[in-house]
Amino acid sequence: MCPISTTAMRAVPHSTPEQRAARGREARRRSPRSGHAAYRPPPDRPDPLAILEAQSAARVPELVPIRYSRMSESPFRFYRGAAAIMASDLAGTAHSGITAQLCGDAHLLNFRLLASPERRLMFDINDFDETLPGPWEWDVKRLSASLVIAARANGFDDAERARITAAAVRSYREAMRGFAGMGNLDVWYAKIDADRLEALTTGQLDKRGRRKLAGAMAKARTHDTLQVFAKLTELVGGRPRIAADPPLLVPVTDLLPDVERSALESRFGRLLDRYGQTMTPDRRVLLEDYRLADMARKVVGVGSVGTRCWILLLLGRDGQDPLFLQAKEADASVLAHHVGASRYGNQGERVVAGQRLMQAASDIFLGWERLEGIDGRQRDFYIRQLRDWKGIAMPETMSPGQLAAFGEVCGITLARAHARSGDRIAIAAYLGRGDVFDRALVTFAEAYADQNERDHQTLVDAVRAGQLPAQELPAA
Repeated sequence: MCPISTTAMRAVPHSTPEQRAARGREARRRSPRSGHAAYRPPPDRPDPLAILEAQSAARVPELVPIRYSRMSESPFRFYRGAAAIMASDLAGTAHSGITAQLCGDAHLLNFRLLASPERRLMFDINDFDETLPGPWEWDVKRLSASLVIAARANGFDDAERARITAAAVRSYREAMRGFAGMGNLDVWYAKIDADRLEALTTGQLDKRGRRKLAGAMAKARTHDTLQVFAKLTELVGGRPRIAADPPLLVPVTDLLPDVERSALESRFGRLLDRYGQTMTPDRRVLLEDYRLADMARKVVGVGSVGTRCWILLLLGRDGQDPLFLQAKEADASVLAHHVGASRYGNQGERVVAGQRLMQAASDIFLGWERLEGIDGRQRDFYIRQLRDWKGIAMPETMSPGQLAAFGEVCGITLARAHARSGDRIAIAAYLGRGDVFDRALVTFAEAYADQNERDHQTLVDAVRAGQLPAQELPAA
């Protein structure tokens, strides 16, 4: 196994394409592609519950039971919250020694429809809480295992799951070969917009699948600021306020006494001023045209439950001109223990830098800042719009063919993201033209799905035994 280095992310300056390809072929000798099939937990494998509890220790205590409850619901939900566990496991697997900027949590639900600044519907990676440079294979393996876990939940058989996983990995490999032959600017400008998404899936989806895709894209366009404004606010004294939905959404007026609330609101007012400095000047002018009207603590996702997340209601020209921002706590990446600490002093900046590097187009309000919390501790945050044409996949409703088509688009998207930061020519040369790597990851993904099921059952057993706090689970 090659030592992990985050300093080898880019090609040697001015090396020729031939030299870069030779580097990739040499990596095959050190780490054969077939070696990626192996996953065998070592005898001293860290306790998965201990990893989760270590994360929970730094989170909002009253929200931790919600996290364990959500992760207990199914193996797939457990997997969504288990990025730290898998990072620990991946650190012991084979890799080529070629690195790229990683998403760090590239499961299939972190690929979704988004809006570009030009108001075009895009398909891209969405979640960058764990982003850090590392072995490019780790993202591909996390995506592959997520497809198997989702396919098992749908009752798909061994052959169907193998076809789904192989299709996703093949699409990554073939896309990377395509990017290897492109110029730098062409790689940077590459994207999957709505038109290309439809073109990519035309041959894979039947008539029903194409209708579902068209419906999903139309629905995503309705998920905008006005929609979330209507959904999450109510009029109080003639003014829009965030409506309470405890414990998932708690307005600051319900969370803190008047004096503490006023102090926190003042801190967030200053945060908005300072965070604007991390944006381009034109977007800073736009932000300055809004004023903070209300804020609330929000529970988000599965793995992120318990981290400090605030939604901020801002108003523009009048009470019907809203902007919702989300300020989410950014801690050290789960990859950092295995690949080294981020070069950024602010973890929010780490997230933003990784997102801007990997996404084809990022939210115009994306930025970062540091804030003193209710408890007096300094914490890093990144800020973005709460919802902007977001469309998330529902794998539980997909047929084998639809999940395979979705996995293929995810594979292409991940290859484009890695090609922007890593040595795309070396990676493509390492992968080669054949399906050796594809077949290896089919085997790996099944083995890791087995491990995930064991870990999920360990959590369920701990919750039922009262060892971990969670909402009551039904009897087995």
